[in-house]
Amino acid sequence: MKNKLVFATNNAHKLEEVSEIVKDTIDILSLKDIGCFEDIAETGTTLEENALIKARHIKEKYGYDCFGDDTGLEVDALDGAPGVYSARYAGEGHDFKANINKLLKELEGKENRTARFRSVIALILNGKEYLFDGKIEGVITKDERGTTGFGYDPVFQPNGYNETFAELGADVKNEISHRALAVKALCDFLNKR
Repeated sequence: MKNKLVFATNNAHKLEEVSEIVKDTIDILSLKDIGCFEDIAETGTTLEENALIKARHIKEKYGYDCFGDDTGLEVDALDGAPGVYSARYAGEGHDFKANINKLLKELEGKENRTARFRSVIALILNGKEYLFDGKIEGVITKDERGTTGFGYDPVFQPNGYNETFAELGADVKNEISHRALAVKALCDFLNKR
Protein backbone atom coordinates (compact mmCIF):
# COMPACT_ATOMS: atom_id res chain seq x y z
CA MET A 1 0.00 0.00 0.00
CA LYS A 2 1.31 3.44 -0.92
CA ASN A 3 1.99 6.07 1.72
CA LYS A 4 -0.21 9.16 1.61
CA LEU A 5 1.69 12.33 2.50
CA VAL A 6 1.23 16.06 2.13
CA PHE A 7 4.01 17.82 0.22
CA ALA A 8 4.41 21.22 1.89
CA THR A 9 5.11 23.34 -1.18
CA ASN A 10 3.32 26.03 -3.16
CA ASN A 11 5.74 25.54 -6.06
CA ALA A 12 3.76 23.84 -8.83
CA HIS A 13 6.98 22.86 -10.66
CA LYS A 14 8.34 21.07 -7.58
CA LEU A 15 5.00 19.37 -6.96
CA GLU A 16 4.89 18.05 -10.53
CA GLU A 17 8.54 16.96 -10.51
CA VAL A 18 8.33 15.14 -7.16
CA SER A 19 4.94 13.57 -7.97
CA GLU A 20 6.48 12.01 -11.08
CA ILE A 21 9.45 10.63 -9.14
CA VAL A 22 7.37 9.11 -6.30
CA LYS A 23 4.34 7.90 -8.24
CA ASP A 24 4.93 4.25 -7.29
CA THR A 25 5.64 4.91 -3.59
CA ILE A 26 3.67 7.93 -2.36
CA ASP A 27 0.25 9.38 -3.02
CA ILE A 28 0.98 13.09 -2.68
CA LEU A 29 -1.56 15.54 -1.37
CA SER A 30 -0.89 19.14 -2.31
CA LEU A 31 -1.42 22.08 0.03
CA LYS A 32 -4.47 22.93 -2.05
CA ASP A 33 -5.82 19.41 -1.44
CA ILE A 34 -5.82 20.02 2.32
CA GLY A 35 -7.14 23.59 2.13
CA CYS A 36 -3.83 25.30 2.93
CA PHE A 37 -3.49 28.48 0.88
CA GLU A 38 -1.04 30.49 2.99
CA ASP A 39 2.60 31.00 2.17
CA ILE A 40 4.80 29.26 4.70
CA ALA A 41 7.60 31.69 5.60
CA GLU A 42 11.09 30.30 5.06
CA THR A 43 12.87 32.03 7.91
CA GLY A 44 15.64 29.48 8.48
CA THR A 45 19.30 30.08 7.73
CA THR A 46 19.90 26.54 6.42
CA LEU A 47 18.12 24.27 3.98
CA GLU A 48 17.43 21.85 6.84
CA GLU A 49 15.75 24.54 8.94
CA ASN A 50 13.52 25.69 6.08
CA ALA A 51 12.46 22.15 5.18
CA LEU A 52 11.55 21.49 8.82
CA ILE A 53 9.67 24.80 9.13
CA LYS A 54 7.40 23.81 6.24
CA ALA A 55 6.79 20.26 7.44
CA ARG A 56 6.18 21.33 11.05
CA HIS A 57 3.72 24.02 9.94
CA ILE A 58 1.56 21.45 8.13
CA LYS A 59 1.78 18.89 10.93
CA GLU A 60 0.96 21.41 13.66
CA LYS A 61 -1.79 23.29 11.82
CA TYR A 62 -3.41 20.53 9.76
CA GLY A 63 -2.33 17.31 11.50
CA TYR A 64 -1.10 15.48 8.41
CA ASP A 65 2.03 13.42 8.05
CA CYS A 66 4.00 15.38 5.51
CA PHE A 67 7.29 16.39 4.02
CA GLY A 68 8.79 19.72 3.05
CA ASP A 69 11.90 20.51 1.11
CA ASP A 70 14.30 23.32 0.51
CA THR A 71 16.82 23.57 -2.27
CA GLY A 72 19.81 25.79 -2.79
CA LEU A 73 22.34 26.45 -5.50
CA GLU A 74 25.82 26.79 -3.98
CA VAL A 75 28.41 28.49 -6.18
CA ASP A 76 32.01 28.15 -5.03
CA ALA A 77 33.25 31.48 -6.47
CA LEU A 78 30.45 33.22 -4.50
CA ASP A 79 31.31 31.54 -1.18
CA GLY A 80 28.30 29.23 -1.45
CA ALA A 81 25.79 31.91 -2.47
CA PRO A 82 22.96 32.07 -3.29
CA GLY A 83 22.48 28.96 -1.11
CA VAL A 84 19.47 29.13 1.17
CA TYR A 85 18.44 32.39 -0.56
CA SER A 86 18.37 30.88 -4.08
CA ALA A 87 14.68 31.57 -4.73
CA ARG A 88 15.01 35.17 -3.52
CA TYR A 89 18.51 35.92 -4.81
CA ALA A 90 17.47 38.97 -6.84
CA GLY A 91 15.02 40.08 -4.15
CA GLU A 92 11.48 39.20 -3.18
CA GLY A 93 9.14 38.17 -5.97
CA HIS A 94 10.66 34.80 -6.92
CA ASP A 95 11.56 35.88 -10.46
CA PHE A 96 13.87 33.16 -11.74
CA LYS A 97 14.96 35.22 -14.74
CA ALA A 98 16.14 38.02 -12.44
CA ASN A 99 17.91 35.46 -10.23
CA ILE A 100 19.76 34.02 -13.23
CA ASN A 101 20.70 37.48 -14.48
CA LYS A 102 22.12 38.40 -11.07
CA LEU A 103 24.04 35.12 -10.83
CA LEU A 104 25.60 35.50 -14.28
CA LYS A 105 26.52 39.13 -13.51
CA GLU A 106 28.18 38.10 -10.21
CA LEU A 107 30.21 35.45 -12.06
CA GLU A 108 31.46 37.75 -14.83
CA GLY A 109 35.24 37.45 -15.11
CA LYS A 110 35.44 34.52 -12.68
CA GLU A 111 37.16 31.39 -13.96
CA ASN A 112 35.85 29.06 -11.25
CA ARG A 113 32.24 28.28 -12.09
CA THR A 114 31.88 25.09 -10.05
CA ALA A 115 28.61 24.75 -8.19
CA ARG A 116 26.22 22.26 -6.71
CA PHE A 117 22.53 21.94 -6.15
CA ARG A 118 21.49 20.62 -2.74
CA SER A 119 18.01 19.55 -1.68
CA VAL A 120 16.96 18.66 1.84
CA ILE A 121 13.68 16.92 2.60
CA ALA A 122 12.19 16.94 6.09
CA LEU A 123 9.67 14.17 6.73
CA ILE A 124 7.29 14.07 9.68
CA LEU A 125 5.81 10.61 10.01
CA ASN A 126 4.04 9.20 13.05
CA GLY A 127 5.33 12.04 15.20
CA LYS A 128 9.01 11.59 14.27
CA GLU A 129 11.20 13.83 12.11
CA TYR A 130 13.63 12.57 9.48
CA LEU A 131 15.97 14.39 7.08
CA PHE A 132 17.11 13.27 3.62
CA ASP A 133 19.40 15.10 1.26
CA GLY A 134 20.63 14.99 -2.28
CA LYS A 135 23.44 16.81 -4.03
CA ILE A 136 24.66 17.11 -7.61
CA GLU A 137 27.89 18.79 -8.67
CA GLY A 138 28.27 20.83 -11.84
CA VAL A 139 29.17 24.20 -13.30
CA ILE A 140 27.36 27.43 -14.09
CA THR A 141 27.35 28.08 -17.82
CA LYS A 142 28.12 31.52 -19.23
CA ASP A 143 24.70 31.83 -20.85
CA GLU A 144 21.24 30.30 -20.63
CA ARG A 145 20.62 27.11 -22.60
CA GLY A 146 17.45 25.05 -22.91
CA THR A 147 13.78 25.61 -22.26
CA THR A 148 12.60 22.89 -19.87
CA GLY A 149 12.63 22.88 -16.09
CA PHE A 150 12.59 25.93 -13.87
CA GLY A 151 14.77 28.08 -11.65
CA TYR A 152 18.47 27.91 -12.46
CA ASP A 153 18.08 24.89 -14.80
CA PRO A 154 19.13 26.86 -17.94
CA VAL A 155 22.55 27.72 -16.42
CA PHE A 156 23.38 24.57 -14.40
CA GLN A 157 25.33 21.90 -16.27
CA PRO A 158 25.76 18.74 -14.18
CA ASN A 159 29.14 17.00 -14.20
CA GLY A 160 29.34 14.29 -16.84
CA TYR A 161 26.91 16.03 -19.19
CA ASN A 162 27.33 18.59 -21.97
CA GLU A 163 23.80 19.93 -21.49
CA THR A 164 22.17 22.05 -18.80
CA PHE A 165 19.26 20.71 -16.79
CA ALA A 166 17.00 22.76 -19.07
CA GLU A 167 18.43 20.97 -22.13
CA LEU A 168 18.43 17.48 -20.61
CA GLY A 169 14.68 17.46 -20.04
CA ALA A 170 12.51 16.18 -17.21
CA ASP A 171 13.17 12.46 -17.69
CA VAL A 172 16.94 12.77 -17.29
CA LYS A 173 16.70 15.45 -14.61
CA ASN A 174 14.29 13.31 -12.58
CA GLU A 175 16.90 10.54 -12.57
CA ILE A 176 20.03 12.50 -11.62
CA SER A 177 19.06 15.75 -9.90
CA HIS A 178 19.63 16.80 -6.31
CA ARG A 179 15.89 16.67 -5.67
CA ALA A 180 15.61 13.23 -7.30
CA LEU A 181 18.37 11.90 -5.04
CA ALA A 182 16.74 13.31 -1.89
CA VAL A 183 13.31 12.02 -2.97
CA LYS A 184 14.74 8.56 -3.73
CA ALA A 185 16.29 8.47 -0.24
CA LEU A 186 12.85 9.36 1.16
CA CYS A 187 11.19 6.61 -0.92
CA ASP A 188 13.80 4.03 0.09
CA PHE A 189 13.13 4.87 3.73
CA LEU A 190 9.35 4.56 3.28
CA ASN A 191 9.65 1.31 1.31
CA LYS A 192 11.68 -0.29 4.14
CA ARG A 193 9.03 0.53 6.74
